Amino acid sequence: MKTLKVNFTIPEDIVQALNSRVERRRRSAFVTMAVRDKLRQVEQEELINRLVEGYRVLAEEDAAEEHEWETASLEGWPE
Repeated sequence: MKTLKVNFTIPEDIVQALNSRVERRRRSAFVTMAVRDKLRQVEQEELINRLVEGYRVLAEEDAAEEHEWETASLEGWPE
């Protein structure tokens, strides 16, 4: 896998926590894993939001169709 050297600005307390818990030679791998995990989480949240929106639209369409069928099936019947 091709890698790139990047520069980020990170709050000092996070850098201190990272340095105290992860040895220097493993920091890039640790940050890569953390970013990858967060990206997966964001992708899952986006998918869930799209699914929820799709179900909402389908529910509205189903309700409209149900109303049309209900109206059509009652036509000609005495009230």
